[in-house]
Amino acid sequence: MQIDRLVQMVFYIVNHGHVTAKELSDYFSVSTRTIYRDINTLTIAGIPVISAKGAGGGISLIDGYAIDKSLLSREEQQSVYQGLKILQATKYPDAETALSKIGAVFRNALEPQWLDVDFSYWGSDEREKIKISELQYAIVNRHRIKFDYVSTELKKSSRIIEPLRLAFKSHAWYIIGYCGEREAIRIFRLSRIKKLQVMPEIFERELPGDFSLAPADQGESNFPVFRLKFSPRIVHRLYDEFQEDQVCLGDDGYYYVTAQYELNHWILHYLLSFGNDVEIIEPGEARVMLREKAADIVKMYTRHRGEG
Repeated sequence: MQIDRLVQMVFYIVNHGHVTAKELSDYFSVSTRTIYRDINTLTIAGIPVISAKGAGGGISLIDGYAIDKSLLSREEQQSVYQGLKILQATKYPDAETALSKIGAVFRNALEPQWLDVDFSYWGSDEREKIKISELQYAIVNRHRIKFDYVSTELKKSSRIIEPLRLAFKSHAWYIIGYCGEREAIRIFRLSRIKKLQVMPEIFERELPGDFSLAPADQGESNFPVFRLKFSPRIVHRLYDEFQEDQVCLGDDGYYYVTAQYELNHWILHYLLSFGNDVEIIEPGEARVMLREKAADIVKMYTRHRGEG
């Protein structure tokens, strides 16, 4: 529709500053004649479009022009608001001020305010939100960071990395950065980062263009397949923590989950969090390891009872 093209054209010119009719015709897949007709329509509508011919000419908007809120639909205004609410949840600098301004401009679209975003985990304090803001500063300004970290193998270490990207995936925040100790790009879960410090040292490294959070072909495919049996008492957690196609209701009333995991301390402690509402069917090695871990727990509490 022409009205959609006209709105998009204004945003395109605003974003690029100075464009040519040929550039616009290629972008919108219309003729340059149509572009000039659209520009005339915008001018009649009161949009201050400037068109100059000859060398150095082109199409632009008058300096200082601001887009009126009426150019955004109610749904688009809600999208802008949602984005700012997410930034506010991470304690992004000036997000609060921007929200106040947007709220004043988009008043009708945002009342009543229906969205609240909080990425921090239950029971955490304000420092968890501030941590994200500090990481944003370090990434944008290219400062190395130092922190204490606990790996999935429960090993504690002190790391200095060059932070390259902050990512949110599968209910958790991750920092992607170059680790000097490992001499490679590494991924760190934010909840395991403690004593974060932004250092004065500057770095120049960029994240490789082909980097992906997805595991390499050699990785997850080599992990053993876990078959787990869950009590229906714990079904509320299953659909929170597993993909729908991994969960199956058996004829016996129990829920069965099939998923690949690395066989390490993390998966054992994770499964222990389900208590007696989960049984490992496969692999056998994991059954043995979990049984030994449970026996150690029983032994510890038996010893303490005897001491009392």
